[in-house]
Amino acid sequence: MSDELPANKEHTYVFDPESATEMARLIDQGRMITKCMGGVLAEQPHPEQFQTILDVACGPGDWVLDVAFAYPQSTVCGIDISRTMVDYANARVRSQHLSNASFGVMDIRQPLDFSDASFDLVNARLLVAVLRREDWPRLIDECKRVLKPGGVLRLTETDHFGVSTCPAHDRIVELIIQVLNRTGHGFSPDGRSTGITPALPLLLRRAGFVEIGSSAHVLRFSPFDETYADMRNNARIVTLQLRTPMTKLGLVTEQEFDRLYQQMELELLSDDFSGVWPFLTVWGRKPY
Repeated sequence: MSDELPANKEHTYVFDPESATEMARLIDQGRMITKCMGGVLAEQPHPEQFQTILDVACGPGDWVLDVAFAYPQSTVCGIDISRTMVDYANARVRSQHLSNASFGVMDIRQPLDFSDASFDLVNARLLVAVLRREDWPRLIDECKRVLKPGGVLRLTETDHFGVSTCPAHDRIVELIIQVLNRTGHGFSPDGRSTGITPALPLLLRRAGFVEIGSSAHVLRFSPFDETYADMRNNARIVTLQLRTPMTKLGLVTEQEFDRLYQQMELELLSDDFSGVWPFLTVWGRKPY
């Protein structure tokens, strides 16, 4: 597994993959999502059977580290296009003395730098903000190639980044989805959602996966939920990071954005605020 990419590497992630702010946001978000899902591999009946595991677009590596700790008999690898994320994740491996976890730099839009039939499980979460729609079939084919016969591809995605009781929050979520759709991400026919979760079973079937299953999750966030502070911070960071694309695409003016953002800040501080963020995990097995 290579540790280097060309210095002029491009990416299709809607955020800056080398940003320390984005890395901190992903750490908090990853922790919330794993807990919401009931653990690292909660829906898999026999997670101990996965001896070799790959996490695609692993970010700062939380899921890999959690799996490596929970299943010390397994070897777990994470790959990401961000050198910043990978360096941080490898530093955490050393500090936690986990001999069964490792990370490397890799562009998942290109052929994966692994031999055929290398892994029992390939995992990925929230690639809808990473891949453009035309990249999905190629990545799924690559995941199938590096899976052993009988191996599992496991994908967790969302059609919407939260619905709430407050208008400014939901309007900003709509704008985020429009940014994704206008930049070629997602599969929505009308731009009102990312359209990714209904596409996942179809993508897996077309790639030849069998025994396709799914499991739904909902993350609640209100002033009375333990996720609230992290979700409020997540909403702020995501919104501010997308200010430029929202205005450049003509979705809002700078003045409209500032008014919306200030209104969202007030809504998030209200005891009347309540929101939910739905996810779907879909998995399939490579035929023997």
